[in-house]
Parts: sequence; structure tokens; C-alpha cells
Amino acid sequence: MTAVAGTDRPPARTTEAVRGRPSGLVAEAVFIHRSVTHSLRDTEALLMAVILPTMLMLLFTYVFGGALDPSGGYVDYVVPGIILLCAGFGASSTALYVARDMTTGIIDRFRTMPLRAGAVLTGHVVASLMRNLFATGVVIGVALLVGFRPTAGPLEWVGSLALVALYILAITSLFAAIGLAASSPEAASAYGFVLLFLPYLSSAFVPVETLPGWLAWFAEHQPITPVIEAIRSLLMGTPMGSSAWLAVGWCVLLVVIAAVWGGRLFRRRAGRR
Repeated sequence: MTAVAGTDRPPARTTEAVRGRPSGLVAEAVFIHRSVTHSLRDTEALLMAVILPTMLMLLFTYVFGGALDPSGGYVDYVVPGIILLCAGFGASSTALYVARDMTTGIIDRFRTMPLRAGAVLTGHVVASLMRNLFATGVVIGVALLVGFRPTAGPLEWVGSLALVALYILAITSLFAAIGLAASSPEAASAYGFVLLFLPYLSSAFVPVETLPGWLAWFAEHQPITPVIEAIRSLLMGTPMGSSAWLAVGWCVLLVVIAAVWGGRLFRRRAGRR
């Protein structure tokens, strides 16, 4: 009877059944804290994300600005492009962080835990957004010191910062997906260089109409140009046209593409279904 009674006991509950998945956004909050902590420790990457765009702004303002705009107002033209360049430099480190996670074995540890697969990527993307907004603020502060004089009011400033944040979200999501697709952190850095090059082929430094015909067509129809023109219009009062709608549309489209692509890559590489 004792043996029979023993067999009637319910099977032991698994660890996942006991613990379950964290409720709400607990998992995302944990990985955001993890990624922010790593960013604060990687001070060299944060400094370079600020120093490189600042140096380019000073280079174009003081070395090329006199030739491009003898009136001395070139800094007002170039700052919106430098802001996006700053976002690109800062977001590029996300590809390295994600690729490092995928190659060091930490993801295998996460697979044994009852966590949502997307929480790891969410942590990297949100931390990059916070890091790049800080870097953008520093670059704008330096620009004001060297003569940048925007005409924007409070609402225009809020709109331009919201658009910059949306662009950072889009570019960071793409870099996260690149980090998943790359076989190593070094490969992720190389692949991401293509995205860093796009602002140079836009209206960031010279008007699109001054470029050769084939290059002007590319610059006008790539995602970076409408974002720059929308920010320039908000900050400097230039004609907006359809730039704002195109900028938001491009950014949302890039976020969706990166989310779908990144989600599939993560599930495949992490062994999740």
C-alpha cells in the first residue's frame, strides 16, 4: 500500500513551472539595467561616440565652412547632419555588444531561464537610446558654443528631439540585427560601417542639388536625407515640405524591418522557437 500510495503523488514541478516567466516588463528592466551598466563601464566607446562627431563638426565648420559658406553660417547648416552622425557612431557599438553576447556563451545561460527571448535585445536597444540621447545633448551643447544659433521654439525643440530619438531607435535596431547576423564582433563592426557611411551621401554637409545627377537621386531618396531636412526645418525654420512624414515613415519602417529580422535571427541562434 505504501508503494502504491507513493506512485499516486503528483510529479515534481519543473523549475520553470515553479518560477514562471517574470511578470510585466521585469525581464526587460533587468536587461536594460545590464546594458546600461556595461555602457557606463565602456567609457572609451561613449567618449568616442561624442568626440568623433564633435571633431567632424569642428572640421567642417572651421576648415571647410569658409569655402562652403563664406558668410560664416555653415555651422547652422551642418549641425542637423552631425546630430545624426553622432547617433550612428553611438549606435554602432550595439552591434558589437550583441555579437559579443551571441559568441561568448551568455545566451546559452539565458536559454535555461524563463525569459522572453526579446528581452535581451530590448535591453541593448533601450540602453543605446539613452546613451545616444546623452551624446546628442553634448554635441548640441558644443555646437552652441561654436556659433550654432537655432530659431526653434519649445515645441520645435521637442519635435526635433522626438525625431532624433525615433531615428536613434531605428538605427540602433538595425545595428542590433546586424550584431545577430554577424559571425563575430569584428564582422559586426565591418558590416555596420555601411550604415555609418550613409550620412555622407545625404544633405548633411552640402545641398542635394549640388551633387552629380546619379548621386543626387540616391541622396534624395535614401532614409537619412528626409530626417536631416525635417530636423533642419524644425531647428532653423527652413521649408518642411514632406520631409517630416517621410522621416517618420522611414524610421518606423526600419524599426519594423529590424524587429522582424532581429527576432528571427535571435530565435534561430539562441535555439528558441
